[in-house]
Amino acid sequence: MSSSILGGSLAAQAQTSLLQTREDRMLQQMKSPQTNDARIDKSAQEFESMLLSTWLQQAESSMATVPGAEDDEDAGARQQMMSLGVQSLSNSMAASGGIGIGKMIAKALHASAAKTEAADAVATTPGAIPAEGAKIAK
Repeated sequence: MSSSILGGSLAAQAQTSLLQTREDRMLQQMKSPQTNDARIDKSAQEFESMLLSTWLQQAESSMATVPGAEDDEDAGARQQMMSLGVQSLSNSMAASGGIGIGKMIAKALHASAAKTEAADAVATTPGAIPAEGAKIAK
């Protein structure tokens, strides 16, 4: 009988700890919205960089072979250097604005985050009337 009481007590402590951790995380996110915005911008830029890198590597590999060129024993090292160069170029392109895909993704993510924050604010405000189309948390 005492083991079931002890087990129930441990489960209650674990649940309380989990709730406290979630609350701390939510408070931290509420205190630093710029950090969230910066993460969105960085993630969108990194995605655009990866996309550009893939495109540039495909373009480089399709144009790199010249008919009649000799095969070198340095082909593997050259391929690694070209890969690093393409990666560096794609990172630089994305950091300087790229082709606009990162900005579009960041704009959509910022809008989605703003809607989520607004819905959370309405859901946690007692007596608030949710906007039309907003889901009510139960």
